[in-house]
Amino acid sequence: MNNYTNDNTARRYKAHISIWGTTQIHLRNPYIIAWWSAAFPGFGHLLLSKYLRGFVLFIWEVIVNVNANVNLAMVYSFQGEIQMAKDVLDTRWLLIYIPVFIFGIWDSYRTTVDMNKIYVLAEREEHRFNSFSIGALEINYLDKRNPVMSVIWSLFVPGLGQLYIHRILTAFFVIIWVVTFSYFSHGLEAISLLFLGKVQEATSVLKPDWLLFFPSIYGFSVYDSYINTVENNKLFEKEQRKYLKENYQAATFKILKGRKVK
Repeated sequence: MNNYTNDNTARRYKAHISIWGTTQIHLRNPYIIAWWSAAFPGFGHLLLSKYLRGFVLFIWEVIVNVNANVNLAMVYSFQGEIQMAKDVLDTRWLLIYIPVFIFGIWDSYRTTVDMNKIYVLAEREEHRFNSFSIGALEINYLDKRNPVMSVIWSLFVPGLGQLYIHRILTAFFVIIWVVTFSYFSHGLEAISLLFLGKVQEATSVLKPDWLLFFPSIYGFSVYDSYINTVENNKLFEKEQRKYLKENYQAATFKILKGRKVK
Protein backbone atom coordinates (compact mmCIF):
# COMPACT_ATOMS: atom_id res chain seq x y z
CA MET A 1 0.00 0.00 0.00
CA ASN A 2 1.44 3.35 -1.03
CA ASN A 3 1.48 5.81 1.80
CA TYR A 4 3.26 8.90 0.53
CA THR A 5 1.10 11.33 2.47
CA ASN A 6 2.26 9.89 5.78
CA ASP A 7 6.01 10.19 5.24
CA ASN A 8 5.97 13.90 6.18
CA THR A 9 8.54 14.81 3.54
CA ALA A 10 6.48 17.57 1.94
CA ARG A 11 5.18 20.81 3.40
CA ARG A 12 1.84 20.45 1.63
CA TYR A 13 -0.02 17.64 -0.11
CA LYS A 14 -2.75 18.00 -2.73
CA ALA A 15 -4.60 14.83 -1.82
CA HIS A 16 -4.82 11.82 0.46
CA ILE A 17 -6.48 8.48 -0.31
CA SER A 18 -7.72 6.47 2.66
CA ILE A 19 -10.31 3.76 3.21
CA TRP A 20 -12.71 6.53 4.34
CA GLY A 21 -12.51 8.48 1.10
CA THR A 22 -10.51 10.70 -1.19
CA THR A 23 -9.62 14.04 0.37
CA GLN A 24 -8.09 16.69 -1.83
CA ILE A 25 -7.44 20.41 -1.99
CA HIS A 26 -8.54 22.24 -5.12
CA LEU A 27 -9.55 25.75 -6.12
CA ARG A 28 -13.01 26.75 -4.92
CA ASN A 29 -15.14 29.87 -5.14
CA PRO A 30 -15.31 31.35 -1.60
CA TYR A 31 -18.71 32.92 -2.33
CA ILE A 32 -20.20 29.54 -3.32
CA ILE A 33 -18.89 27.91 -0.13
CA ALA A 34 -20.21 30.81 1.97
CA TRP A 35 -23.59 30.49 0.22
CA TRP A 36 -23.84 26.83 1.20
CA SER A 37 -23.03 27.76 4.80
CA ALA A 38 -25.87 30.28 4.65
CA ALA A 39 -28.21 27.66 3.17
CA PHE A 40 -27.39 25.30 6.03
CA PRO A 41 -24.57 25.78 8.56
CA GLY A 42 -21.97 23.04 8.16
CA PHE A 43 -22.46 22.42 4.45
CA GLY A 44 -19.71 24.85 3.45
CA HIS A 45 -17.25 23.10 5.76
CA LEU A 46 -18.27 19.64 4.53
CA LEU A 47 -17.56 20.78 0.96
CA LEU A 48 -14.06 21.73 2.16
CA SER A 49 -13.69 18.27 3.81
CA LYS A 50 -13.61 20.00 7.20
CA TYR A 51 -15.72 17.20 8.64
CA LEU A 52 -15.56 17.76 12.39
CA ARG A 53 -16.37 21.45 12.11
CA GLY A 54 -19.09 20.72 9.55
CA PHE A 55 -20.72 18.00 11.68
CA VAL A 56 -20.78 20.25 14.76
CA LEU A 57 -22.37 23.17 12.89
CA PHE A 58 -24.90 20.91 11.16
CA ILE A 59 -26.06 19.25 14.40
CA TRP A 60 -26.14 22.64 16.11
CA GLU A 61 -28.37 24.00 13.31
CA VAL A 62 -30.87 21.16 13.62
CA ILE A 63 -31.11 21.35 17.42
CA VAL A 64 -31.40 25.15 17.64
CA ASN A 65 -33.64 25.48 14.57
CA VAL A 66 -36.18 22.97 15.89
CA ASN A 67 -36.22 24.44 19.41
CA ALA A 68 -36.41 28.04 18.16
CA ASN A 69 -39.15 27.09 15.64
CA VAL A 70 -37.28 28.89 12.85
CA ASN A 71 -38.64 26.67 10.05
CA LEU A 72 -42.17 26.89 11.42
CA ALA A 73 -41.93 30.68 11.52
CA MET A 74 -40.73 30.62 7.89
CA VAL A 75 -43.81 28.60 6.88
CA TYR A 76 -46.11 31.15 8.54
CA SER A 77 -44.25 34.05 6.93
CA PHE A 78 -44.61 32.40 3.48
CA GLN A 79 -48.35 32.29 4.13
CA GLY A 80 -48.43 35.97 5.12
CA GLU A 81 -49.12 35.17 8.79
CA ILE A 82 -46.43 37.51 10.15
CA GLN A 83 -47.87 37.75 13.65
CA MET A 84 -48.09 33.96 13.99
CA ALA A 85 -44.48 33.73 12.80
CA LYS A 86 -43.43 36.13 15.57
CA ASP A 87 -45.46 34.24 18.17
CA VAL A 88 -43.95 30.80 17.49
CA LEU A 89 -40.33 31.99 17.60
CA ASP A 90 -38.59 31.11 20.87
CA THR A 91 -36.13 33.92 21.64
CA ARG A 92 -34.32 31.80 24.25
CA TRP A 93 -32.97 29.74 21.36
CA LEU A 94 -33.15 32.31 18.56
CA LEU A 95 -30.53 34.62 20.08
CA ILE A 96 -28.01 31.74 20.09
CA TYR A 97 -28.88 30.95 16.48
CA ILE A 98 -27.83 34.23 14.90
CA PRO A 99 -24.13 34.58 15.95
CA VAL A 100 -23.21 30.95 15.17
CA PHE A 101 -25.03 31.16 11.84
CA ILE A 102 -22.95 34.22 10.89
CA PHE A 103 -19.77 32.52 12.16
CA GLY A 104 -20.40 29.52 9.86
CA ILE A 105 -20.63 31.78 6.81
CA TRP A 106 -17.57 33.86 7.75
CA ASP A 107 -15.40 30.90 8.72
CA SER A 108 -16.17 28.89 5.57
CA TYR A 109 -15.35 31.92 3.40
CA ARG A 110 -12.09 32.58 5.27
CA THR A 111 -11.07 28.92 5.15
CA THR A 112 -11.75 28.69 1.41
CA VAL A 113 -9.51 31.70 0.72
CA ASP A 114 -6.71 30.14 2.81
CA MET A 115 -7.08 26.71 1.20
CA ASN A 116 -6.94 28.21 -2.29
CA LYS A 117 -3.56 29.73 -1.39
CA ILE A 118 -2.39 26.40 0.03
CA TYR A 119 -3.48 24.62 -3.15
CA VAL A 120 -1.37 26.95 -5.32
CA LEU A 121 1.68 26.22 -3.15
CA ALA A 122 0.98 22.47 -3.11
CA GLU A 123 0.58 22.48 -6.89
CA ARG A 124 4.00 24.08 -7.28
CA GLU A 125 5.59 21.63 -4.86
CA GLU A 126 3.91 18.75 -6.72
CA HIS A 127 4.79 16.12 -4.13
CA ARG A 128 3.67 12.52 -4.60
CA PHE A 129 0.57 11.27 -2.78
CA ASN A 130 -0.89 7.81 -2.35
CA SER A 131 -3.39 6.69 -4.98
CA PHE A 132 -4.41 3.34 -3.46
CA SER A 133 -5.47 2.33 0.02
CA ILE A 134 -6.46 -1.09 1.32
CA GLY A 135 -7.52 -2.00 4.84
CA ALA A 136 -9.51 -4.54 6.82
CA LEU A 137 -12.77 -2.66 6.19
CA GLU A 138 -12.47 -1.10 2.75
CA ILE A 139 -10.51 -0.55 -0.45
CA ASN A 140 -10.22 2.86 -2.06
CA TYR A 141 -8.34 3.98 -5.14
CA LEU A 142 -8.23 6.81 -7.64
CA ASP A 143 -10.30 6.21 -10.75
CA LYS A 144 -12.73 8.02 -13.03
CA ARG A 145 -16.45 8.13 -12.27
CA ASN A 146 -19.45 9.57 -14.13
CA PRO A 147 -20.65 12.90 -12.61
CA VAL A 148 -24.16 12.37 -14.03
CA MET A 149 -24.46 9.08 -12.14
CA SER A 150 -23.46 10.88 -8.94
CA VAL A 151 -26.32 13.33 -9.45
CA ILE A 152 -28.85 10.60 -10.30
CA TRP A 153 -28.06 8.55 -7.18
CA SER A 154 -28.16 11.66 -5.01
CA LEU A 155 -31.62 12.47 -6.35
CA PHE A 156 -32.87 9.00 -5.42
CA VAL A 157 -31.59 9.22 -1.84
CA PRO A 158 -29.17 11.91 -0.61
CA GLY A 159 -25.89 10.27 0.33
CA LEU A 160 -25.89 7.58 -2.36
CA GLY A 161 -23.96 9.85 -4.72
CA GLN A 162 -21.28 10.22 -2.02
CA LEU A 163 -21.15 6.43 -1.60
CA TYR A 164 -20.69 6.11 -5.37
CA ILE A 165 -17.52 8.25 -5.26
CA HIS A 166 -16.39 6.81 -1.91
CA ARG A 167 -16.95 9.81 0.34
CA ILE A 168 -17.83 7.47 3.19
CA LEU A 169 -17.96 9.94 6.10
CA THR A 170 -20.18 12.43 4.28
CA ALA A 171 -22.37 9.63 2.89
CA PHE A 172 -23.07 8.05 6.29
CA PHE A 173 -23.72 11.42 7.89
CA VAL A 174 -26.13 12.55 5.16
CA ILE A 175 -28.01 9.23 5.01
CA ILE A 176 -28.49 9.13 8.78
CA TRP A 177 -29.95 12.64 8.78
CA VAL A 178 -32.17 11.94 5.76
CA VAL A 179 -33.69 9.02 7.69
CA THR A 180 -34.10 11.28 10.76
CA PHE A 181 -35.78 14.06 8.76
CA SER A 182 -38.03 11.53 6.98
CA TYR A 183 -39.16 10.05 10.29
CA PHE A 184 -39.89 13.28 12.16
CA SER A 185 -41.45 15.06 9.15
CA HIS A 186 -43.74 12.09 8.36
CA GLY A 187 -42.76 12.67 4.73
CA LEU A 188 -42.96 9.05 3.59
CA GLU A 189 -46.25 8.61 5.44
CA ALA A 190 -47.67 11.62 3.57
CA ILE A 191 -46.48 10.19 0.24
CA SER A 192 -48.23 6.88 1.00
CA LEU A 193 -51.44 8.74 1.76
CA LEU A 194 -51.13 10.71 -1.49
CA PHE A 195 -50.94 7.46 -3.44
CA LEU A 196 -54.21 6.47 -1.78
CA GLY A 197 -55.78 9.79 -2.82
CA LYS A 198 -56.04 11.11 0.76
CA VAL A 199 -54.70 14.60 0.08
CA GLN A 200 -56.14 16.31 3.14
CA GLU A 201 -54.88 13.59 5.47
CA ALA A 202 -51.44 13.66 3.84
CA THR A 203 -51.21 17.42 4.43
CA SER A 204 -52.30 17.13 8.07
CA VAL A 205 -49.66 14.53 9.05
CA LEU A 206 -46.74 16.57 7.69
CA LYS A 207 -44.47 18.38 10.16
CA PRO A 208 -43.24 21.48 8.27
CA ASP A 209 -40.51 22.32 10.79
CA TRP A 210 -38.74 19.06 9.83
CA LEU A 211 -39.88 18.94 6.20
CA LEU A 212 -38.10 22.22 5.35
CA PHE A 213 -34.71 20.57 5.99
CA PHE A 214 -35.12 18.46 2.83
CA PRO A 215 -34.46 21.08 0.09
CA SER A 216 -31.11 21.98 1.65
CA ILE A 217 -29.90 18.41 2.17
CA TYR A 218 -31.04 17.32 -1.30
CA GLY A 219 -29.35 20.30 -2.96
CA PHE A 220 -26.14 19.81 -1.00
CA SER A 221 -25.97 16.09 -1.75
CA VAL A 222 -26.37 16.68 -5.50
CA TYR A 223 -23.85 19.54 -5.62
CA ASP A 224 -21.26 17.85 -3.38
CA SER A 225 -21.32 14.54 -5.25
CA TYR A 226 -21.15 16.22 -8.67
CA ILE A 227 -18.31 18.63 -7.82
CA ASN A 228 -16.24 15.97 -6.07
CA THR A 229 -16.69 13.51 -8.94
CA VAL A 230 -15.40 16.13 -11.39
CA GLU A 231 -12.46 17.05 -9.14
CA ASN A 232 -11.58 13.40 -8.43
CA ASN A 233 -11.50 12.77 -12.19
CA LYS A 234 -9.10 15.70 -12.63
CA LEU A 235 -6.94 14.38 -9.80
CA PHE A 236 -6.84 10.92 -11.40
CA GLU A 237 -5.72 12.40 -14.73
CA LYS A 238 -2.98 14.48 -13.08
CA GLU A 239 -1.68 11.52 -11.07
CA GLN A 240 -1.76 9.24 -14.13
CA ARG A 241 0.01 11.84 -16.27
CA LYS A 242 2.74 12.30 -13.65
CA TYR A 243 3.24 8.54 -13.26
CA LEU A 244 3.52 7.92 -17.02
CA LYS A 245 5.88 10.84 -17.44
CA GLU A 246 8.21 9.66 -14.64
CA ASN A 247 8.24 5.99 -15.63
CA TYR A 248 7.75 5.83 -19.40
CA GLN A 249 8.74 9.15 -20.96
CA ALA A 250 12.36 9.36 -22.08
CA ALA A 251 14.45 11.97 -20.28
CA THR A 252 15.54 13.37 -23.64
CA PHE A 253 12.00 13.87 -24.90
CA LYS A 254 11.12 17.49 -25.66
CA ILE A 255 8.04 19.08 -27.14
CA LEU A 256 9.18 21.30 -29.98
CA LYS A 257 6.72 24.14 -30.28
CA GLY A 258 5.79 25.07 -33.83
CA ARG A 259 7.48 21.99 -35.35
CA LYS A 260 6.05 18.75 -36.64
CA VAL A 261 7.27 15.67 -34.80
CA LYS A 262 8.26 12.87 -37.18
